[in-house]
Amino acid sequence: MDAGALTSLGEDRGPDFYLTALTYGHYLWQRGLAARATLCLDRALGADLRGDEPVLRDWPLPYAAMAWFLAHTPTEIFIGNPRVHFQHLADRMNEPRRDQRRWRAWACWAIARAVRPEWPSDPKHRVVEPTRDQIAAQLDAHGLPGEVALWRSSLGRA
Repeated sequence: MDAGALTSLGEDRGPDFYLTALTYGHYLWQRGLAARATLCLDRALGADLRGDEPVLRDWPLPYAAMAWFLAHTPTEIFIGNPRVHFQHLADRMNEPRRDQRRWRAWACWAIARAVRPEWPSDPKHRVVEPTRDQIAAQLDAHGLPGEVALWRSSLGRA
């Protein structure tokens, strides 16, 4: 499997893209490519889903997988600083579905902070970091039904 699995779907960012991003992320994780695997979970979180797609019954939004990846990346495997990645992603998000994708990035940022509190923020990137309650309120406003509970559950296990 390679990046062509995602590009072969063209502009479609629906259920097939979502499942392909998850599958490719798992494939990369199994090969020790933690940073790239994490980016695939980012891509899956950016899929255009309404919440009633059958794929979500078997494969809910990957907040738990993100927490697991961050917690279980061996120290000798490169992962960069996901906290900074999510901070930059959230602050610089573009359309489509900007608000939904932005608050999902902040949700992953909160997971990264919980899982690996030693990762520093980017002191050169001036941004107001949201509280967990603010993230939850925005996920509730812009996310899928049940997304806040899913995120909070993943955060609680982090």
